[in-house]
Amino acid sequence: MTTENNIDFDPRRVSLAADELRGRVVAITGPTAGIGRALALECARRGAEVVLIGRNVKKLEAVHAEIAALRQANGAAVAEAVIAPLDLEKAVAGDFDALAHAVMQRWGRLDGLVHNAALLGVPGPIEDYDVPTWMKVMHVNLTAPFALTQVLLPVLRASPDASVLCLSSAVGRRGRAYWGAYAVSKFGLEGLMQVLADELEKTTVRVNSLNPGRARTQMRRQAYPSEAAETLPLPESLTAPMIALLGPQARAVSGRAFDAQ
Repeated sequence: MTTENNIDFDPRRVSLAADELRGRVVAITGPTAGIGRALALECARRGAEVVLIGRNVKKLEAVHAEIAALRQANGAAVAEAVIAPLDLEKAVAGDFDALAHAVMQRWGRLDGLVHNAALLGVPGPIEDYDVPTWMKVMHVNLTAPFALTQVLLPVLRASPDASVLCLSSAVGRRGRAYWGAYAVSKFGLEGLMQVLADELEKTTVRVNSLNPGRARTQMRRQAYPSEAAETLPLPESLTAPMIALLGPQARAVSGRAFDAQ
């Protein structure tokens, strides 16, 4: 797969069809709030069957119910969703394998994988950073996406057009003081994206990253508690570039780092 002829591709400028993801199966981590929830709902609206991967079953069920309500109101135009409970912090190899097996058994392929789940940790100087917190953030934000991608690669390869999308951050592209493990983990995720894209160049699997930017989310409030939330874009307003990167119009685009804003 090459990006030489797609250097001008910008997911912010793609015109999306109402059924842009029709017939696709897309798995999303952290789909119960913020950008993950908004993306899960939009993927379903655009016709994709959504695999909701998260640790809180009650919250997963709430998003599943939202998608079911959309389907009831709009009919077959909205695809179904399934719940896949998985705690990225505590999961062991067998848990990841079980998820991959379940996806293969049900669909025989996976057309999209979005690494959205992340922990902020505790901002502070590297000199004083708490080591257990560092390890936890690095595990959830980087090691778990690596492990999940690894076990799902066979089902991604089984798709004629699969997309892996890593949600990144501005501090994962240019380091900034006091962002600690979060920033370093996002640098690592960008590196994982680049290595995977290069390794999968001659396959049907593409890998890209996207920085959503400022958004009205719980993590943003945690990072900037004094910021006026009403000045920030809603997560729902940022999903279009993600849909574009998951859909057929980005088929030949891989190994690139994009911004949603």
